[in-house]
Amino acid sequence: MQQVKKKHRKKSSKELAKLCARAALDKKAENPVILDVRKLCSFADFFVIMSGRSTRHVQGLAEAIEAELRSKRLSTSNAEGLNEGTWVLLDYNDVVVHIFYSETRKFYDIEGLWHDAPRIPLDD
Repeated sequence: MQQVKKKHRKKSSKELAKLCARAALDKKAENPVILDVRKLCSFADFFVIMSGRSTRHVQGLAEAIEAELRSKRLSTSNAEGLNEGTWVLLDYNDVVVHIFYSETRKFYDIEGLWHDAPRIPLDD
């Protein structure tokens, strides 16, 4: 197994979350949000939430994020929902990426459930 590239070994979970969001933005992700859930839950530090215009777009966003992190030798510990493409979850331990078909995102309202979580700007 290859080691994580040297320049990426010390990336914080916040930097990893931003890396995921930027990779998705390159593929036209809609309404990306990073939530800081460190003080609210024990299983993750950040949620990255975004939407796709179709199930194929959702799948493409997930593939783009995985490819970007794989190029840095960072791999997901778990991926769910890729076949259906309505809600894909990528688990990078401290960062959990939720990629929704836009109607599914409205229905589950993850941002509303975690409304106490501070939002992290993508550009800082």
